[in-house]
Amino acid sequence: MAKVEQKQVIVNEIKEKLEKATSAVLVDARGLSVEQDTQLRKQLREAGVDYKVYKNTMMRFAVEGTQFEDLKDYFKGPSALAICYEDPTVAASIINKFMKNAKELEFKAGVIEKTCYDAKGMSVIADIPSREVLLSRLLGSFKSPMASFARVIKAVADQQGEASEA
Repeated sequence: MAKVEQKQVIVNEIKEKLEKATSAVLVDARGLSVEQDTQLRKQLREAGVDYKVYKNTMMRFAVEGTQFEDLKDYFKGPSALAICYEDPTVAASIINKFMKNAKELEFKAGVIEKTCYDAKGMSVIADIPSREVLLSRLLGSFKSPMASFARVIKAVADQQGEASEA
């Protein structure tokens, strides 16, 4: 197989993954130890995130004509790509938590639901709780006033019951 054909296979692989993706996060993982890199990969894999280091030129060709095209401005230096298929913020969140112990790891950029964010934007996005957490908080906020209302009604009913017995 010629070199061009080998490269086209890689470009197609990236393109296929991106077609199914809800988000992609680009990071600079230079300086991570093998152990740290293995831990990060394991955490991302368990969350259903594809994480791989590709050549910038391959990624540049792969993002052309996709919702991730804005990332090509950030393909400089060593780059690793984390691709999410379900929860768009899960990769950013895992990487952000991991960055607290691995100072070498840095966000470069990311595209979440067709919007491109720089490193600072990705840090903000990473702090947003997951969809499940936000939904449970919302349900909890609905439940609290209803529970308070139910206690008030019960207290009124109990008072009326005591008044009628007397």
